[in-house]
Amino acid sequence: MWFEITGILLFTMAFLYWQSAQKIKEIAWRATKRRCDDLEVQMLDGYIALIKLRLGKSDLGKWHVIRHYQFEFSATGGDRYRGMIIMHARQIDSIQLDPYRIQ
Repeated sequence: MWFEITGILLFTMAFLYWQSAQKIKEIAWRATKRRCDDLEVQMLDGYIALIKLRLGKSDLGKWHVIRHYQFEFSATGGDRYRGMIIMHARQIDSIQLDPYRIQ
């Protein structure tokens, strides 16, 4: 009986973590899309990819999961550049874009 309860608890915790991670990814995607629109560049492929996951402290000394997402964008439609957004929990830390040509 304890084995089943432990299994259900682990499954529930994994599901809740996945759900939270999806929400954070959506926040990051919207911020990335908004930044690309503001800079008048095109976000390519319509997705961001998680490339790094680590623990770190915030300015207030609290531990958070820090996620690094990568995306691609184009300034002219015929080129591809990379960008990165860093999230501290649900807060945007930074959005960085590679240098690109302006027409």
